[in-house]
Amino acid sequence: MALDPKAQAALALHRFGLGPRAGSIASIASDPRGALLAELDGPGAGRINNPELLTSGAAARTAFAYQQAQRAARQAERAAQQANAPSGAGSAEMKDQSATPPAPAARPSPGPGVPQQIYLAEAKARIDAALGAEIGFVERLVWFWSNHFCVSADKGNVRQICGAYEREVIRANVLGRFGDMLLAVESHPAMLFYLDNARSIGPASMAGLRQKRGLNENLAREILELHTLGVRTVYTQDDVTNFANVITGWTVVPFRQDSVLGGEFIFNPRMHQAGAQTVIGTSYPGGGVEQGRAVLVALARHPATARHLASKLARHFVADEPPPALVERLAKRFLATQGDLKETARALVAAPEEGLRRRKRALARRAGAASRYRQPIRPPLGRRARSARRVRRGARAARLSRNAAGHHARRKPPAGARASIHGAGIPAPMTLDARPALQHSATWASKEMSR
Repeated sequence: MALDPKAQAALALHRFGLGPRAGSIASIASDPRGALLAELDGPGAGRINNPELLTSGAAARTAFAYQQAQRAARQAERAAQQANAPSGAGSAEMKDQSATPPAPAARPSPGPGVPQQIYLAEAKARIDAALGAEIGFVERLVWFWSNHFCVSADKGNVRQICGAYEREVIRANVLGRFGDMLLAVESHPAMLFYLDNARSIGPASMAGLRQKRGLNENLAREILELHTLGVRTVYTQDDVTNFANVITGWTVVPFRQDSVLGGEFIFNPRMHQAGAQTVIGTSYPGGGVEQGRAVLVALARHPATARHLASKLARHFVADEPPPALVERLAKRFLATQGDLKETARALVAAPEEGLRRRKRALARRAGAASRYRQPIRPPLGRRARSARRVRRGARAARLSRNAAGHHARRKPPAGARASIHGAGIPAPMTLDARPALQHSATWASKEMSR
């Protein structure tokens, strides 16, 4: 069943964009795919040009200066309280004779601190970019890659630089090459703080021989499992450890040591585990920061990385279970273009009708069912929604069972029936009880939550 032009336009806006807005369906109905491809070629696609937003280094130093000023103010306040506190032999008597001290006066709310102000300004810029997008395909790509290389604003010094992180490494490379984005991500202070690589020290390095802190594998494991190859693919635990040694020394300039470059990326050879390392069957000679860059280049070009990224793209934009032919097509295009993300996005939009036929038939069936029963088209339920629906059904069955159990409990058996049955050594018949249904519901719910 072929979709009419307006339905195809609506499908394109929902699948690849941020949804239709007033007049958008009619404006792209003549060529929905052409409109999507044209957005990829737009000037400054995906960028946020706002001179008021700080770079990650400037934001980090501004937040650090604010935190230092706050700490100094607290210390001065404590020192003033100690200076004004009563002292001497009569202090105990004064404490006994004095009444309950008055409650301190309520302080006016100072509002959000500088790190939160920076964070909110970045969040507003991100929302404005989405609101200003005509279709939103490039913005969806930004969100996809930002989620793929996610960091948490709740971790340490990440909050004040997470917005700049997205602008500097995701938006700047969203239509470039994956290898460039990968290197920019893994060397950004936000990622180094988030996954603790800024404090990772080689066991046999100069710093490792003097300090108790040692190797941290968080970033290396995340790169192999989630950022490139995929979980349980071609790497081993030895690869994780060796790669973690490779990227020791990838850290951040301390704020206290350098007020100009504090909070920016630096390679510290004193923290680096020197020497050759083998990762995914390839030996990389020692070379400082270039050793880590070489490993990232190889990971970006690995076929397992192409399959992993193609599967995620197809799952995000097409279906929870994407057609294998579409995943294979995207992976081949990724490898053929050496990780060109714009060309991979083009291949996603230009997928043949055969690859999306299953999804279109499902939409047609849902539209036909909705018109037959005069009900609105509901979006397909996700895994969590299906789980919640089954839990509700189990709870409803349990309530029906309890009602039936109460009804049977009120019915009295014939006189002497219970005695005669028990006297003959035959167990009394089981009355209808709600516990089997409740137990079934609880068991199912526990299985769903453990998935």
